[in-house]
Formats: sequence, structure tokens, C-alpha cells
Amino acid sequence: MNHTVTFTLPNTLQPLSATVPTGALLTDAAHQAGVEIGQPCGGQGRCGRCAVQVLQGKVRRRSTLRLSPEALAQGLALACQSVVEEDVAVFVPQQEKLERNLTTDRIASAVQVPEGYAFAWSQSIRRVAVTLSPPSMDDQTDDWSRLQTALRSRHKLEKVTVSLSLLRRLGERLRANDWQVSVIYNQADPSHILDVRPLEDPNAPLYAAAIDIGTTTITFWLVDLITGQVVAQAAEYNGQIARGEDVISRIIYASKNGGQEELQARVVETINHLCEIACKRVHAHPQEIIKAAIAGNSTMIHLLLGIPATSIRLSPFITTVNHPPAVAAHEIGLHFCPDAVIDCLPGVASYVGADITAGVLASGLDTTEDIALFIDVGTNGEIVLGNRDWLVACACSAGPAFEGAGVVHGMRATTGAIEEVWIDGQTYEPTVRVIGGGRPRGICGSGLIALIAEMFVTGILDKAGNLNLTVPTKRVRQGEHGSEYVVAWADETETGHDIVITRVDIDNLLRAKAAIYAGFTVLAEQVGLTLKEVQHMIIGGSFGQYLNIEKAIQIGLLPDLPWEKFKFLGNTSIKGTYLALLDAEQRTRIAEIARRMTYIELSADNTFYEAFTSALFLPHTDLSRFPSVETALVK
Repeated sequence: MNHTVTFTLPNTLQPLSATVPTGALLTDAAHQAGVEIGQPCGGQGRCGRCAVQVLQGKVRRRSTLRLSPEALAQGLALACQSVVEEDVAVFVPQQEKLERNLTTDRIASAVQVPEGYAFAWSQSIRRVAVTLSPPSMDDQTDDWSRLQTALRSRHKLEKVTVSLSLLRRLGERLRANDWQVSVIYNQADPSHILDVRPLEDPNAPLYAAAIDIGTTTITFWLVDLITGQVVAQAAEYNGQIARGEDVISRIIYASKNGGQEELQARVVETINHLCEIACKRVHAHPQEIIKAAIAGNSTMIHLLLGIPATSIRLSPFITTVNHPPAVAAHEIGLHFCPDAVIDCLPGVASYVGADITAGVLASGLDTTEDIALFIDVGTNGEIVLGNRDWLVACACSAGPAFEGAGVVHGMRATTGAIEEVWIDGQTYEPTVRVIGGGRPRGICGSGLIALIAEMFVTGILDKAGNLNLTVPTKRVRQGEHGSEYVVAWADETETGHDIVITRVDIDNLLRAKAAIYAGFTVLAEQVGLTLKEVQHMIIGGSFGQYLNIEKAIQIGLLPDLPWEKFKFLGNTSIKGTYLALLDAEQRTRIAEIARRMTYIELSADNTFYEAFTSALFLPHTDLSRFPSVETALVK
């Protein structure tokens, strides 16, 4: 039996509707009706952000997690967990918008072209001018053979290949340009023709792209291969976020009917959008892009290529491929030159992907004599330890708490997010800094780290994360979700509601920081080192740029080492991808990094669990590991 589901949206006069069979989820109906309902947990019913209000009719709620009795009485239901069994009318609240201005070429720092870069020596892409003799009644040679002959006689190209898609355009291109064209090919054995264009100046830009597909953010650099310069940058939130904030949620969503195709389309749509933005800034067209290098964690690469990622989350956690073959742009829906070479960089294992091999390349970890620890702080906490002689890696699931998920008033680093907090040790009153400078709407990851550190050193929190209800301030109280601290009162916020951090929030954050700390301590122990023997702490990832070292140490996220040992490199994944795009030797080097790196599975025994349990305290059960924090607490 079929039922009609009618959706009403804010600021929209005309409702949208869909007809679905009995047993369909509200999210299925919404997708059919063209209504966007975010599912940051991948439709598992864990995050509560897909809550809608049922105005007429009834739905069967498979789960009411994160819905209070009052919310249920008002008709609220989790769209991803609500089964349609009759005609219903639903109100969809305003969905969260990502408003923070991400880095573009207008505010990004200039990227240094690698020393010694020369297009003629570093690149496998070539562009040559070709003039052909037109056919005639006396010369009946076909167009493809005519082009092959010209390339062989003028440019010594004995073996060349071409795709069917380019063959279909070849005749028109040759005739439209009076048999004078530029041929762009990938130098190999045999060389492969990528495009045939109107005759171009040898020094005219030849565009390529370096792309980092992050779980949260996608970064796009438009590069001129002739000069090696990054001519435009753009970044945007990964369109897949609406279907899962972490890789596990997305893998689960991809396993649902049509989920894999939707996630592939969402990431491609985001890349194409960024491409258009970057190209407009230099008056180029996306189809001028002839090559792209792409990094991302193993799940992101699988989803981009449309490869099932289910095995990544199931024991023994094996990818389908760690070194994907190059593909043509048109095969995955990118709006570049149809035959543009798309090179997805190599990864190591299910949870140590190309974003980490690219990061190691950018950081120079594989060439240093000193022992260095590289940490990509994020949802999946990848860690690499070593030097030029050896490399070991691991990954620990920190979860999305540092991205604001799983926290009552957590949010991503967008306009209105509290990003820094200071608490007066006498009055327990907070001072906050808000992204955009307006009234706060929530707290982002860097703000949460600062908040917990301040609450700990001022005595509001004990080392187990319990709130001290005897502190003489109204900000510490019992709330709907248990004990909590009020960061901003309702009349100070954009939402008109108090912004708080609860004991449950604190537990989630402690688990996240404990996973990362346990990860690098266990990794060091596996090779017989202590953290004091690490000479450099390299922090990668965009989130790492916003970390306050002192406060990250105070909560036990980072080890208590001299500050001069810490080096923040920002998005090392995009930087390494850029190097691999430009230089064939660097591309070979990144493959060698992936080959050399030994992956250690932390779940193989109880060592990680024991270290994780010890790190579930502020800053740790063994305070002697954090002497600077111990000193601060005494003061």
C-alpha cells in the first residue's frame, strides 16, 4: 500500500510531497520529494539532528534516542528512524547551514613553487603543436592515422593511444582549427593523447588540480603546470556530511539502497562546484584541466571511485585497493577535460589513507634523521612515527566530538561558534571569542578543548570529568542532561537558549582525546620509544591549525613536551598532493612512503585499551606524565 507524505518547510509557501510504500522511512520520502534532511550519523539514529515534527497522521518510531518526553509530546520524530504506515504531514525545521568562509585564494597564503621545478623535466604531461596536411581526393588517409603520422615525424612519438571519447571529437577539432592544433598527451609507453585543442601558445597556462577530500572539508588548488604556480584556491564542506559526519556513518549509509551512488554524486558535485569557483577566478574553463592528483582517507577514495567500502569497517578491516589505478575524469563524473588523468594517491590501510602518505611527504618526515611524530588531529586520528630509515603508522577512532558532533551545543567551526574560552579562577565567569564576532550559537572543537582545560585548572572539573557542584557560581547546575556548566546565558546567545556543556559532553570529549593520546603512546611503545625521545611533534590537518598547545596539553590531548618541539603545518594532505601533482619523482616518492610504512592495528590486543582507559582522565591517571599541568594545578 502507498501513502502520501507531505513536507512543510520554513519560509516556503508550497508544501512538497512524495508517495511511498508502507515501511518506507521519512528520510526516503524526503529524498524522493527533494527535501533535504541532514543525517550526520549516517541514518543510525544517534545524532538527533534529523528530528522533524509530525503534524498529521502517525509514524512508527523505531528509536526515540535524543528525544525528550516533551519533544515526543510535540510530535517530534527522528526522520531516519520513523516508518511511514499511513498518510502523514511533516514539518522540517531549518537545516544547519555551514556559513564559515573557508580558505580561498583571496585570503590564503601564497604557495611556494618547489625549488627546481621545471615543466619540461618534472612533468609527464606534454603539449606539442601539430600542423597536418589536409585530406584530399588524392590523400584518403583517415584522421587518426594522419595525426599519428604527424606526431611520429615531427615529435618522434612512435606509439600513441587515444580514447573512444576523444576519437569521437577528433574530426571536428581538426577541421574547425584548419588542421593546426595543440596535442596534449601523457608521456608513457605508449603515450596517451588526452586532448586536441586549438593551437596554443607554448607558454599559455596548462591547468591541473590538486584536491584533498577530507571527511569534513574538500580543498581544491588550481595549478598551472607550466609555471608550477597555484593560481587559485577554493574550499568547501564535503557534501557527504549530510549523510554522515564520520567515515563509519558514511560506510553504513553507503550500504543502504542507493546510498553509495548518492555519496559518490555528493562528493563529485562538491569538487565540480569548487572547480567552477577556482576557474572563474582565472577566467578558465573546467574542461581545460588536464590532470588531477587526489588525496583522502581510504573511505573517501573508495566513495569517490564508487568502490564499495563495507569491508573497511568489518574485521579484518581490509580495503578493496590501496593503490588505485588512474582513471579518466569522465569515468567518475568530474567536469574536467573528459580524458584528464585522475590520479588517486596511494594509501596504506583501511584507516591510514592517501591523506597521511601525502602529509608525510609534505612534512619531510621520510627524509629526516630525527625521530618525529606526525599526528593528523581529526575524526579518525591518524598517527605516523619514524624518520628516513623507518615509518610506522596507526589510526584511532576519535569520533566527531572535536567537530562538535555528539555534544549538546556542539557545532562545526562556522559563524556563531565559540572558538576560545577563558574562565576567571575567582568568579568562575567565562570570557569567550566567537567566530564572526556576533552572538554565540554553540561551541566548536577548539572552543571545547579550551573550555574543558579552563574548567579543569579552575577547579570546576575534577580529573575524572565530574563537575564540582559546590563551586560558588550559578553557572554550575543540574540540567536536563545531568550536571552542566553554562557557558553563555540565553539573553547572550543568538538562539535565545543557554549554551551549556554537560557531563555527557565531557565524557565524549574525554574519550576522543584519550583515543588520540593512547594511539601515539602505544605506537611509540611498540617500537621501544618513549615520547620524550621524540624530537619533533608535527601536527597536520586543518583542525590542528586552531589548537592551543597549552590547553591541548592541559586536557591530555597532546604530550607534555617543550613547546618548541611542536610544529603546526596546516593541511599537509593538500600540500603533499600538490607536490605529487607537479613532480613525477615526488609521485614516486609518495608511493615509496606508502610501501615503506608499517601499519599497526591497535585493536589486535589489550595494550591500546589499557592506554585508552588510563587517558580517560584529565590530563591522565599518571599526572607525572604532565609536569607542567601538575605545576599549574599547584598554583
